[in-house]
Amino acid sequence: MSPPRSAFAGYRFPADVIVVGVRWYLRYGLSYRDVEELLAERGIEVDHVTVFRWVQRFTPLLADAARYHRRSPGDRWFVDETYVKVNGVWRYVYRAIDQHGQVIDVLLSARRDAAAARRFFTRALRTLKVIPSEVVTDAAPVYPAVLDELLPRRGITSSNTRTTRSKPITVNLSAGSDRCAAYRRIGQHK
Repeated sequence: MSPPRSAFAGYRFPADVIVVGVRWYLRYGLSYRDVEELLAERGIEVDHVTVFRWVQRFTPLLADAARYHRRSPGDRWFVDETYVKVNGVWRYVYRAIDQHGQVIDVLLSARRDAAAARRFFTRALRTLKVIPSEVVTDAAPVYPAVLDELLPRRGITSSNTRTTRSKPITVNLSAGSDRCAAYRRIGQHK
């Protein structure tokens, strides 16, 4: 049996150059032409279209590799939903982040109802296997009932589900954000 083929096999530039270029683009929010210029200053002649192709090809691989180095999720969740237009259709985006600002889960739904909230929390709880000690919401009336249904006698009840009228949770959607991958998947919803 032959060893597994590298994801970088067949590319003109070494893996180190590709990873640095993609990392600069993602981390610092540079344009493809800026990355091209920075690499040219270091003696590496590459076209901005090549940098674009690297980013498209290697961003998912780098995100998967970085996932293991993230801190463990916190037990205080901040849940919010917003209305966005995806492919010309208005949809709800449910999202939860922990007290460290780390995205717990994102769900795209056509409706803002108990079924969507239940699906969102079921997936978040199954994925992380972490039971939150507190859930802070934006006063959506379905959250306490759904949480009481999903987590009976597990330490979280409607009494420690806090609703606030504060500003909604904002998530950094810049290209350098590690949270961006979850939002990129939203456009794939049909």
